[in-house]
Amino acid sequence: MARDGDPEVELEPPRASSSGRVRSRPDPFLVVCRCFSLITALTAILCIAVNVLSAVRSFKNGSDVFDGIFRCYAVVIAFFVVLAETEWSFIVKFWKVLEYWAGRGMLQIFVAVMTRAFPDYSESQKDLVLLQNIASYTLLSCGLVYVISGLLCIGYLKRSRHQKEITREQAVQDLEELERRREELEQLLLEERRV
Repeated sequence: MARDGDPEVELEPPRASSSGRVRSRPDPFLVVCRCFSLITALTAILCIAVNVLSAVRSFKNGSDVFDGIFRCYAVVIAFFVVLAETEWSFIVKFWKVLEYWAGRGMLQIFVAVMTRAFPDYSESQKDLVLLQNIASYTLLSCGLVYVISGLLCIGYLKRSRHQKEITREQAVQDLEELERRREELEQLLLEERRV
C-alpha cells in the first residue's frame, strides 16, 4: 500500500542463488534511466568538445572574440549538465532545480541552443558545423525528453524507486550479515558441544 503520496511499486523478493546467497534483480526502469543519463552525459561531453573547438578557432582567428567568449560560457554550462547527470550529491544539494527533470531538461536545451548559435558556415569548417548540429540536436532531444518526463512526474517515480532499491540492497546486505553471523554462532556451538 502506498504511503505519503509514494507511488505503489511492487518489489520483487530477493532470490536465493545456488550458493545460498541472496541477490535481487535490478529494476528495469532504473536501468533505462541510467542508460538515458549516460547518453545525455556523453552528448553533453560532445557539446563541450565542439564548443572548445569553436572557441579555439574563434580566438585563433581573432575575428570573432565574442563567439569565443560565448563558447566558453557554453563549455562551463555544459559541464554542469554532465555533473547533473552524475547526480553528485554536492551539485544537487546546492542547485536543487537540477534534482527535477524539468529543470535539467531546460538546462540541456539551453546548452543545445548555445552550441547551435553562431555557426560558421564557411567551406573550411563544414566538419565543425556538422559536429555542432549533431551535438546540439541530440542534446536538444534529450532535454525535451527530460522536460516532458518531468512534467509527467517520471523523475519523482525514479527517485522513489531508487530509494526503494537502496533500501532493498541494504536489507540484502543485512540478511547476508545475519546469515554469516548465524553460521559463526553455529560453529561456536558445535565446538562447545565437542568439548
